[in-house]
Amino acid sequence: MGIRVYKPTSPGRRNSSVNDYAELTAAKPEKSLCRRIKKTGGRNHHGVTTTRFRGGGARKIYRLIDFKRNKDGVSAKVATVEYDPNRNCFISLLHYSDGEKRYILTPLGIKAGDKVESGASCEPKVGNAMPLAAIPASMEIHNIEMTAGQGGKMVRGAGNAAKIVAKEGNWVTIVLPSGEMRMVRKECRATIGRLSNPDHQNVRIGKAGRKRHMGRRPHVRGKAMNPVAHPMGGGEGRANGGRHPCSPTGVLAKGGKTRNPRNTSNKRIIRRRKNKRQGQLVL
Repeated sequence: MGIRVYKPTSPGRRNSSVNDYAELTAAKPEKSLCRRIKKTGGRNHHGVTTTRFRGGGARKIYRLIDFKRNKDGVSAKVATVEYDPNRNCFISLLHYSDGEKRYILTPLGIKAGDKVESGASCEPKVGNAMPLAAIPASMEIHNIEMTAGQGGKMVRGAGNAAKIVAKEGNWVTIVLPSGEMRMVRKECRATIGRLSNPDHQNVRIGKAGRKRHMGRRPHVRGKAMNPVAHPMGGGEGRANGGRHPCSPTGVLAKGGKTRNPRNTSNKRIIRRRKNKRQGQLVL
C-alpha cells in the first residue's frame, strides 16, 4: 500500500500521484458477477439535465457486491483482492465451500487465502460479518445495516470505520467516521474491521483530464456566467451575485433542510455530525 509520485515530466505529472495498488491480486473481475451500467450523462428519462457537470468518462462494469453477508454457517476463502471502478475501497472475491462466489468490501489486512464467515456464532475477527449484539464493544466495524436484513448502508468508503460505544436493551450505540453518534437495532449486521485503501484520500488528481476520465465535466460558478444562464450571473467587474446563493432555477442553495422529515431513523441520532475544523473528535 502506498502512493506513487512520478518524475515531473509535465505540469500534470508534477502535481499528480497514483495508488500503487500493491494489495491487488487479480486484473480481471469474475464475469458471472458483472453487469453493464447504462450512462445517463446527468439526464433523466426525458433527456433533461437534472445533475449538471456530468458526462463522458471511461466505461465501467458494475460488480455485484454482497452487502447483506447473510450466508451463515458457510466458510469462505478469499480468492482475490481486486480494484473496483465504482468505489474507492477494494473488493474481494469469496469462494464459499458450497461452490458459490460473491464479492465483498475488503477490510484492511485481508489477503488472498484468508478465511471469513458470517453469523452470530462465528469468531469476532476482521472480515467476519455478525449482528451488532454479538460484536464486542469498542471494535471497529463497517458496512453497517440500518434495518435488519436490508444490507449494509453506512461506512462503506475507503479507510473508514465506525466504533461500538454502548449496548442497552435492543439498541447499540455507534460512532460514525463523521462524528455522528446514533443508535441501531442489535439485529442489524456489520463487518468487523476497517475498510481497505486508506491512502485513497492522499492521492492528488493533478489535472483536469483525470476528472474527465471519471465522468466529471467542468464545473462553472454561477457568478461567472451571463445573466441569461444563471440568476447570479452578469454585473460590472467581479460582482458577487447580489443575492443569496441559488441554483440556475433560483432554488436557494444554502440553509435549507435536506433530510426527509418522514425518515424515521433521524430520531435515533444522539449527536449530529460536526465540522472537524471545529475540533470535533471523529472516533
